[in-house]
Amino acid sequence: MASTAEEIAARMPDARELPSDEPEMESSLHYQQLALLVSTLEHHWRERDDFFIGANLTVYYSQAELRQRAFRGPDFFLVTGVSREPRNSWVVWAENGRYPDLIIELLSPSTARVDREDKKALYQNIFRTPEYFWFSPGTAEFAGFYLSDQRYIPIEADARGHLPSRILGLSLGVDNGQLRYFDGDGEIVPTLPEALQAEAQQLEAQTRRAEAEAQRAEAEAQRAQALAAKLRALGIDPDSD
Repeated sequence: MASTAEEIAARMPDARELPSDEPEMESSLHYQQLALLVSTLEHHWRERDDFFIGANLTVYYSQAELRQRAFRGPDFFLVTGVSREPRNSWVVWAENGRYPDLIIELLSPSTARVDREDKKALYQNIFRTPEYFWFSPGTAEFAGFYLSDQRYIPIEADARGHLPSRILGLSLGVDNGQLRYFDGDGEIVPTLPEALQAEAQQLEAQTRRAEAEAQRAEAEAQRAQALAAKLRALGIDPDSD
């Protein structure tokens, strides 16, 4: 019986039409973490149109070996310098040979060994992906590597315990059990809801300050009026020079 990949190749000559072939994620924690990584970066880079994020999406990397199911599905991957147009999958030979620039795998009991060993070797030796991270939503295990002389070298944490990413121009770190992005000042990169909440709080604070200033101005005016009334009672015109 022909494999799924063979059937796909036979009926879909256009490489860009190859569908993703990834299983469901392990748990709701994995879904939430993946959604957080995707939505936060998309909001942070909302003015940019030169990147593509794949979320649990197949990367087809060998047209010649497609029948041997030579493809992988990183939980999260980023390709920079490309269009943001939607894709069914990432097909390397249809994308001018471009592989992901950054990959994040979300560990689970059933995938941890593959992520730490097999996928790490694939991303290092075949994909040549410059940066590879893994994170466990269950245990908060976190590690990152960068490609140097064709080998992955562990990324050293900064003083805050975050791992800097040259590809992102940000750092990755764990906050409240979740993998988050951090800026150069160590501040957490907000999600859209967090950003809107911060703007609402800032507006509320500005409104309170304006109301307090108006109250101070009103009190000052009342004091001035009271003083003027006392001067008039003494026969002094407060408006005279």
